[in-house]
Amino acid sequence: MSENKPAKIPINALSRRILDAFTGSQALVSVLVVALGFLVATVLIAVIGRNPAGMYEAILQALAGISRNRSNHWVWNPRYTGEWLVSSVPLILCGLSMAFAVRTGLFNIGAEGQYIAGLTAAQVIAVFFPPIPVLHWVAAVLGAIAAGALWGGIVGFLRARFRVSEVVATIMMNYIAFYFHRIITLRIPGTNTYRTQEFSRTASLASPFLASLTNGSRLNYSLWLTLAAIVLYWIIMEKTRLGYSLRATGLNRDAALYGGISVHTSITVAMAAAGALAGLAGASVSLGVFSYGRVLAAFENYGFDGIAVALVGNSTAVGTALAGLLFGMLKSAQPLMQNRQIPKEITAIITGLIVVFISLRAGVRLIIDWQMKEKARHAQAHDARREEST
Repeated sequence: MSENKPAKIPINALSRRILDAFTGSQALVSVLVVALGFLVATVLIAVIGRNPAGMYEAILQALAGISRNRSNHWVWNPRYTGEWLVSSVPLILCGLSMAFAVRTGLFNIGAEGQYIAGLTAAQVIAVFFPPIPVLHWVAAVLGAIAAGALWGGIVGFLRARFRVSEVVATIMMNYIAFYFHRIITLRIPGTNTYRTQEFSRTASLASPFLASLTNGSRLNYSLWLTLAAIVLYWIIMEKTRLGYSLRATGLNRDAALYGGISVHTSITVAMAAAGALAGLAGASVSLGVFSYGRVLAAFENYGFDGIAVALVGNSTAVGTALAGLLFGMLKSAQPLMQNRQIPKEITAIITGLIVVFISLRAGVRLIIDWQMKEKARHAQAHDARREEST
C-alpha cells in the first residue's frame, strides 16, 4: 500500500501565494513596511558609526518613559508617554481627515489649511467668548470644527458642482487659510508678532488629572476628543447608510449614481467631514498645548503628515489611529535620539521609507498582473500554434 504523500507546490505557485498574501493583506503590508523602514534606518545608523541601540532606547523612552540615567540605572518617567500622546493627537485627527476623503475617492491635500482654519477659529473664540466654565472651551472646539468643515466643504462643493480638482483647490486653500490666519490673528488686541494675549482658563483643554497621571506632561482633554473621533469615524464608515454611500461613491461613482446615491452630496459631505476632523486637530493644539494664541510663521505640517498617516493606516479607523501613534512616537523620540548621538534626520528618513515602501505595493501588484497577462497571452499563442500544426 502506497502512502499518500502531500503534493509538492511548484516554486512559481508558492511565490505567487506569498506575493498574493503580501499584496492582499493591507495590515500585513503596513507591519512589514514599518519593520523595513526601521531595518534600513538601523543599517544607516551603523554605517555612519553610531550605535543603533540608541535609537531603540529613545523609542522605548518615548513610548513607555523607561530610560537609563547617568548612573546606568533604569528609571521610569510617564511624562514621556504623555508627550508622545500629545504629539500623536493632531496626527491621528489629520490622518482621519485624509482617510475620510480617500474612502470617498477624493484626495484631501487641504488638511493643513483646514487645520489652520480650525486653529484660528478656536483662538478667536478663546479670546473673545465670555469666560463661562465648560461652555467656553466647548464653543471654541465647536467653532474650530465648523471652520474646518466650512473650509473643506467649499472644496467639496467646487468638486461636485463644477468638477474643480480637489487637489488643486485644496493646495490653494491651504495658502488662503494661512494668510487669513495671519490677518485675523494679528488684529486681535494685545497681539504681537508671535502670540496673542493669554487665554482664559475656561478656554483651555488642559486636564489636571491627565497631567498628574503623566507626571506633568501636556496631555489634555483632546485625548478623549480624539478617541471619540476614531469611534465616530468607524461607526459612520462601517455602520451607517451615509458611510455606505460614501464608500460606494469612492469605489465607483457611476455605479453609485446609477444606484440612486447622490454623488454630489457625498463628495461635499465627505470633504466637509474631513475638514471638521482637521479643524478639531487645530483646536486640540491651540487649546490643549498652548495657553495663548499663536501667529503662525509657516505651515506646521500636521495636515501633510496626515496623508502619510492615512496611507500607512489604510484609511481605516484603527489603522489610522495606530499609524498616528507611530508617527507621533517618531516625532517625540527625535530629540531623545539626538541626546544619544543619533542624527535627528533619521526620523524623517524612517517616515519617508515607510511611505515609499507602502507605495510599492501597488507597483508590485501591477507587475504581478502584467506577468500573469503575459503568461496567459503566451499560453494562448502556444495553443493556437499547436492547433494550426495539427
